[in-house]
Amino acid sequence: MAEVLTELQNVSIAEACAVALAVAYLILAIRQNVLCWLAAFVSSLIYLTVFYTAQLYMESALQIFYAAMAAYGYWQWTRGGTDASGLRITIWSLRQHANALTLILTASLSFGYLMSRTDAAFPYVDSFTTVAAIVTTYMVALKVLENWLYWFVIDSVSVYVYLERGLTLTALLFVVYLVLIVIGWRRWWIDWRASGV
Repeated sequence: MAEVLTELQNVSIAEACAVALAVAYLILAIRQNVLCWLAAFVSSLIYLTVFYTAQLYMESALQIFYAAMAAYGYWQWTRGGTDASGLRITIWSLRQHANALTLILTASLSFGYLMSRTDAAFPYVDSFTTVAAIVTTYMVALKVLENWLYWFVIDSVSVYVYLERGLTLTALLFVVYLVLIVIGWRRWWIDWRASGV
């Protein structure tokens, strides 16, 4: 515990701001509040530099994607859907999940191999969390219910990586995320069931 407290004293202001905005994003996403995308956009821009400094290059690159997806998610949630009035929660078929998982595995191995040729920390694990997060962020933008299950796996792995790289506050954020993911899953599941889709 003393080690964690010492690490928390060394947290940068940038990391603290990124964490606060990331928590705001998830809470707003659980509530299906479109402002979640603004919080995600700003948090991503801050995390871009935090992760680059920690030599997590794939995670750093992921932040560029997150910023772009924040704009796309905002648009989808406000103007997407068949009647251009926003999206409703949906579920994916087994085939769509099989395709997503195949893409995640193949791309993770490919990027992991490329990153292993650099000074990247945890090249394969970093590539997995990055690729899986790309696919899962797309699922959130489309309001796919199962995104919460994907996030649970990704965030569980991420806790270890962030602790190993000295990003203690971010690791704690992802522990909080694990709890919020369960809440998000339940809330979206109830809303999906109520919509009768």
